[in-house]
Amino acid sequence: MAQYCIKGHSGGEIAESVERAIEQGALAPGEALPSVRALAGELGVSPTTVSAALNDLRSRGLIVTRERSRSQVSWRPPLGGAPQRPTAPAGARDLASGNPDPALLPDLTPFLRRLDPPMQLYGGEPMVPELRALAGAELSAAGVGSDAIAVTSGALDGIERVLQANTRPGDLVAVEDPGFAGLFDLLRALGLALRPVPIDGKGMLPDELAAALEEGASAIVLNPRGQNPTGASLDEKRAKELRAALKRAPRALLIEDDHLGPIAGVPRISLTAGRERWASALSLAKSLGPDLRLAVLAGDEQTISRVRGRQAVGPQWVSHLLQHLVAAMWGDRGVSAALERAADTYRERRERFLEALVERGIEVSATAGIAVWIPVPEEAPVLQSLLAQGWAVMPGAPFRLQSDRAIRITTSTLTGSDAEELAEAIQMALRPGSATRTA
Repeated sequence: MAQYCIKGHSGGEIAESVERAIEQGALAPGEALPSVRALAGELGVSPTTVSAALNDLRSRGLIVTRERSRSQVSWRPPLGGAPQRPTAPAGARDLASGNPDPALLPDLTPFLRRLDPPMQLYGGEPMVPELRALAGAELSAAGVGSDAIAVTSGALDGIERVLQANTRPGDLVAVEDPGFAGLFDLLRALGLALRPVPIDGKGMLPDELAAALEEGASAIVLNPRGQNPTGASLDEKRAKELRAALKRAPRALLIEDDHLGPIAGVPRISLTAGRERWASALSLAKSLGPDLRLAVLAGDEQTISRVRGRQAVGPQWVSHLLQHLVAAMWGDRGVSAALERAADTYRERRERFLEALVERGIEVSATAGIAVWIPVPEEAPVLQSLLAQGWAVMPGAPFRLQSDRAIRITTSTLTGSDAEELAEAIQMALRPGSATRTA
């Protein structure tokens, strides 16, 4: 108990103590808290008091509680000083971060040198016309038709603003399981309840989505292609089945997160046509560079009006310097060709790795993107074995709600013989003694 530094006699004091321990790093992301009864006994308070403290922490996204397990610190608790996801140890190959390959990102330098935007003052238009035109053409080609478009500081920023404009704390949100850990953390921080919807290689299972809507889910968030962490992507058949399920809840808010954009490597299929309430985010961070925190957000007129209105009384607009830079790069033929080559390269690296796994009797599915999801019997021993062999990967726990254990591997930088070496390391981690190590 001493290492947790938990103190207090009331629910508020206990919650404050846990929050302080998380912020100071005494409680690390993913670390389990004592059980309600154990903590109550240690502090000399009733289990009801401890439960009230945990409910407060849970409602603010600081801890999570899974069925039949103790509460754990969120993997990315919404506290400024809280330790975030650890970096790869020195000497280990980082396949955990989810980053694109820096060598495949377009060079910003020539565009920065040519950049000469007009001065932006208060009261101007929030969106650069050139960016609006490019975004409109891109979204229209994907079947996302709307004249209502906003610019946000990344896809998650747009999703957060859409949810704040259309939901209330306690509302049920249907999410992919496994799904994007950052989205889970955001929803918890907003006080929203997560309803996991199982997925396969083609996205959400239609019957499971229908069940979530029948249970009262007022919003749905999904990735149309290259889903993080599994690489799942919609095809026309699955899209048709999901549209049929969505018709049963015409007022439910549908949010699409196209986080890979131009480097996904497969066509985008949208479910938004005919929806009353919807939003579709297209991020450019993975393709143009993570530091270019910009996404375009299309949606129904009321939703986008609410998003713009909230921006108007807050940040007012996303930097026009950034918008002009993104528009110049996005509209450049050389950059477009480079993004196509990057998409091809990511596909080749992913497929080479999948083939190496299959050769060793490990079959997984990833139809697009830069992540591969590999089921494992236990996460910790596999992570430790891979780390001992020089590979740092992500545990599946942050991405799972009710789905089975797994690990997530970022394939964006798996060049040359990396795929074979990593597949052999995974085989050894899963079945020690079965792999033949090469010199």
